[in-house]
Amino acid sequence: MTEEIEFILDSTEESMNGSIAHLEKEFLNIRAGKASPAMLGSVFVDYYGSATPLSQVSKISVPDARTITLQPFEKNMLHVIEKAIMIANIGFNPMNNGDMIIISVPPLTEERRRDLAKQAKSEAEDAKIGVRNVRKDANTDIKKLEKEGTSEDVCKSAEEQVQNLTNTYIRKIDELLVAKEAEIMKV
Repeated sequence: MTEEIEFILDSTEESMNGSIAHLEKEFLNIRAGKASPAMLGSVFVDYYGSATPLSQVSKISVPDARTITLQPFEKNMLHVIEKAIMIANIGFNPMNNGDMIIISVPPLTEERRRDLAKQAKSEAEDAKIGVRNVRKDANTDIKKLEKEGTSEDVCKSAEEQVQNLTNTYIRKIDELLVAKEAEIMKV
């Protein structure tokens, strides 16, 4: 097999791995049942003029399955953090006790669980689309090599390998989705 085809296959696998990593990151933002610091991963605070992740301006801890506490590193950040959580629109109502911010994570209703499962399905479908786009790009590159004189058998073999990679990653996405849906629907 030529170096060009090996490079195409390596970069294809790397891109497909990127789709899986992105999906796992998106799944962390979909809350399921118990409290987790990852639930606040999408919250950014205006810290002296720059958007800063919440985890860099406060200590986030989870004392129990239904509570998240935030201890700001600077006391004057309490109201800014509280406002940022409300603006993020992630369904939490922060309480400020003067020292820290306490967030009570409400239990999920059946309807909300179904909505979160739909959201997870949508994220998984986006990841599948990403994998298929990577496959299309790889096959286009292989066809270019064939036009440039690479043997037809080698190109067909490479296309089959790309398809096998695609099938493997689509299966991984489906497995991640099944696990996430089970986690969401578990009461």
